[in-house]
Amino acid sequence: MGLTSNTLLVVAVAVAVLLFVGTVWLWPRLARRRWRTVGARIGVLLATQVAVFASIGLAANQAFGFYASWADLLGQETSQGVVVDHDGIRGGGGPLRVVDTRQMDVAGGSRSQLGGQIQKVVIVGRTTGIAGPAYVYLPPEYFQPRYRTRTFPAVVVLTGYPGTAEALIKGLRYPQTAHQLAGEGRAQPMILVMMRPTVAPPRDTECVDVPGGPQTESFFAEDLPDAVGHHYRVGRKPGSWGVVGDSTGGYCALKLAVHHPEVYAAGAGLSPYYKAPIDPTTGDLFQGNKTLRNEADLFWYLGNRPAPDTSLLVSSSKQGESDYRATLDFIKLVKSRQPTRISSIVLDSGGHNFNTWRREIPATLQWISGRLSDR
Repeated sequence: MGLTSNTLLVVAVAVAVLLFVGTVWLWPRLARRRWRTVGARIGVLLATQVAVFASIGLAANQAFGFYASWADLLGQETSQGVVVDHDGIRGGGGPLRVVDTRQMDVAGGSRSQLGGQIQKVVIVGRTTGIAGPAYVYLPPEYFQPRYRTRTFPAVVVLTGYPGTAEALIKGLRYPQTAHQLAGEGRAQPMILVMMRPTVAPPRDTECVDVPGGPQTESFFAEDLPDAVGHHYRVGRKPGSWGVVGDSTGGYCALKLAVHHPEVYAAGAGLSPYYKAPIDPTTGDLFQGNKTLRNEADLFWYLGNRPAPDTSLLVSSSKQGESDYRATLDFIKLVKSRQPTRISSIVLDSGGHNFNTWRREIPATLQWISGRLSDR
């Protein structure tokens, strides 16, 4: 059973309950003052506590997506690395390489023309030199003969920090949701490019062009659309690209849409924050450059720079989210900064976790679909 399997969680909870009941039931028999019974008491208490903590850990991992597999948890990933020849890009080797394909976990998913397809790729930035893995969801229409000349809108989907791209598929189910919405006619078929914003792990670069360091913002604003556009039938005109993310990915999504409206016609932040933090995971992102620091603050940017022609979506909860007040202030600011447009999803309650974001993703994908062009 996989680490994120619901069956594993059910088994772990069942074992914890049985051990608890068994401990209570057997405790009178273990009350004698003998080394053997003392050892037995220690054993059943330890086993019960381990089972309870394991259940809590598995539930937390499913909610927050810390680890995607046992190998990921144990630091023993078995998938082989892919050698990327950076010089080969200049020689025509291409900035995107497909390394694996998988079928969709939907009805008819064994056939790409019915279920679509997920491809694991490696993307190498032509200008930044940043290389990173991603998953690309291609809708069923991409493989159907009648759409062979059609281009499709593309949406970059970003995790939080540290996050795993696999969690966007298994935990948050972005491809499955996009497939369902398109099938119901509630959204147009879209290509999803799913990855984490951490392009220089373990450092959290917050989608910033770090002076003398990773040019993360340029990678997402220039290299990623360039690589995907050269490999897939993606609309090339302004308005064909959108970006969605949660937490750190939500901040990145908003910033990319605000800083680069010529690329991203829409940006959606689920439980975002609005200013790049400085902490032990980020290091000094700005190297004392006050301009860079200010421009990474979305409140400052929208208050001091020309308003971008882009659409933004933010989400929060009245109870359970620490960014609720900041989100209301952000909405108020953007409403005064035309032509920038702002929409929101505000839940009555919901924490900073997968369960909350799964409740917001269908409406978010439907929203972004209505703001993108396939040309």
